[in-house]
Amino acid sequence: MRQYEGYLFDLDGTIYLGDELIPGADQTVAMLRDRGARVLFLSNKPVARRASYAHKLSKLGMPTTEEDVVNSPLAAARYLAGEHADARVHVIGEEALLDELAEAGVRFADTVEETDILLVSWDRQLDYGRLHFAHDALIAGARFFATNPDVVCPLEGGRTVPDCGANIAYLEASTGRALEVMIGKPSPIITQMALEQIGLDATDCLMIGDRLDTDMAMGESGGLDTCLVLTGCTTEEDLQASTRTPTWVLESVAAIS
Repeated sequence: MRQYEGYLFDLDGTIYLGDELIPGADQTVAMLRDRGARVLFLSNKPVARRASYAHKLSKLGMPTTEEDVVNSPLAAARYLAGEHADARVHVIGEEALLDELAEAGVRFADTVEETDILLVSWDRQLDYGRLHFAHDALIAGARFFATNPDVVCPLEGGRTVPDCGANIAYLEASTGRALEVMIGKPSPIITQMALEQIGLDATDCLMIGDRLDTDMAMGESGGLDTCLVLTGCTTEEDLQASTRTPTWVLESVAAIS
């Protein structure tokens, strides 16, 4: 395998599964850092702050700071604060996302009439009343953004729940509005933020992950080489059935050299 200057690692299914480290992942990260490569961790799961990921990774044997992590709440906060600073945003999402947005200075909308942007994310406490609010905001002309595509969110303990994709589909079908902006993987928005964070050009970096539809798609569209690992969601059969062609396919991150 070519030696890269930067390595962008997905987390769940790539570095760990739930609370269990993928065997050899800590040794791989240590080896890359010792070689002088830059390492960045990426997560689409918008239910925790970067500090939480940094703490978890450090406990698993990979000393990590917040600056070593980019996730979809951070990307959403930076994007909205930078590109839509004057907009009022109504959020379907959890505390981690709301806190990140607030700290970035994003202004929140409390009524349908003042909602300029509807931001849809994972929300395990979502009820009909809030979906009705979101529906009415889109009918009234609010722009339609989301943090994540239609995948399944793995939770601690091996459970899974549908993410915001079902909510996006409902709102598109019920309002006739199409989603306008996706912020998390595989969007170029989070790709560019990750490259800025790691401080390297796309051609100098490798994107490593377990998902074809997010990790590999992000790398391909962003001009990065890609490495699919078979420790998470994607099987060899899935790969054979896909039109995507990762630069590398490995059994796990432990095989990175």
